[in-house]
Amino acid sequence: MRSTRWFYAIATGLIVLDQLLKLLVKGGTILGLQHQGMYLGESFPLLGEAVRITFVENPGMAFGISWGSGKVILTLITIAIAAALGVIVYRRHDAPKIERTAYMLIFSGAVGNLIDRIFYGVWYNEGPLFEGKVVDFLQVDIPDIVWFGAEYTHFPVFNLADSCVSIGVVLMLIAAFFTPKVVPAPTEH
Repeated sequence: MRSTRWFYAIATGLIVLDQLLKLLVKGGTILGLQHQGMYLGESFPLLGEAVRITFVENPGMAFGISWGSGKVILTLITIAIAAALGVIVYRRHDAPKIERTAYMLIFSGAVGNLIDRIFYGVWYNEGPLFEGKVVDFLQVDIPDIVWFGAEYTHFPVFNLADSCVSIGVVLMLIAAFFTPKVVPAPTEH
């Protein structure tokens, strides 16, 4: 159980870091301290032109996939997924470390973006509870490609929570394919 506390502590740290980074980008007031933040669409180089900080807001899912008027449903689905992952991390304390790390990362990312969806509309006077937009800010340059008739010059803008989910999913796949399966010993009758 001690290792489970570490997983929750790391998850909490990732969620807090995600929210702090988003606050630095979007700005706002906390405990009476005002931070201006960036204006929507503002961009500046972080590592030359390869990695930029670009402030965009995502009203939908990953990569800007929209749910139209179903934002509340998307938020409720995310709450259910985050709750399930929290329970899985607790109950599967004997699972391989890579698997628990994957669950923890996906949980952290889900909660990080969930906070935006639930509260940011209200906190920033932009919409009702459960209808906030997710703050994205990391823009990575890629070679120009044309896919299904659309030209892409950079990877979709993302945030730390998105990175946690993506890395968690990759770790889940690695765990599924490369972790030895434990076969229970046959019982005598």
